[in-house]
Amino acid sequence: MQNVNFIKHLKGVFFQFSKDNRLNPTHISLYIALFQIWNNNRFLEEFYINREEVMRFSKIGSKSTYHKCIKELSHWKYIIYYPSHNPYKGSKIKMFKFETSTGQALVHNNTNIETSSGQALVSINKHIQTNRNNKNINKLDQPKNEKIVIDFFKKEKWPIIEAQKFFNHYQGIGWKVGGKTKIVNWQATAKNWMIKAEEIKNKETNKSVSQNQDNLKTSKNKNYNEPL
Repeated sequence: MQNVNFIKHLKGVFFQFSKDNRLNPTHISLYIALFQIWNNNRFLEEFYINREEVMRFSKIGSKSTYHKCIKELSHWKYIIYYPSHNPYKGSKIKMFKFETSTGQALVHNNTNIETSSGQALVSINKHIQTNRNNKNINKLDQPKNEKIVIDFFKKEKWPIIEAQKFFNHYQGIGWKVGGKTKIVNWQATAKNWMIKAEEIKNKETNKSVSQNQDNLKTSKNKNYNEPL
């Protein structure tokens, strides 16, 4: 059994994921499934896996996708995959260790992926700051509640009823533009809503004035002797 720090390992591997453009969500899901099985096996140096179980844990529905991703994880040095051609014996996996020292995260380049001399180290502080910035950006994709929207509309000198219309409309379609594209900044979307509402209001006002003018038109040559 290896001495593995659960939290440090995950922190290290997630940092590596963030820098590796070759990975897609399926690779990450598969790795997490393998990590869970490794954990269940008390972090043995090597352990056997059952394909159906791993596919169920990782939510991978295609065998070809499973084989492709697990081979790529092995080729990219996240794991070592020993395929089994025996139907009664599962394939074998060896997990590399991704651990961090204080304030540092490892960029791996060999089979023993731990912090040591001769290996490249990258400050994790920048990574943490990037995550914080991303979280701040994501907070603008939708407001926490209706009150925040009402306060924003009040600040822009718009009535509460218009704020409620805006909130109920986008809340009903999952905060997506046209029901398809996810909103990046709800405040910018709210300002567009105000602009369109103002345009509609002006059109209705102009139409009403035009109708009133038509109703007031009279003929100069009207014959008042004619019956109504």
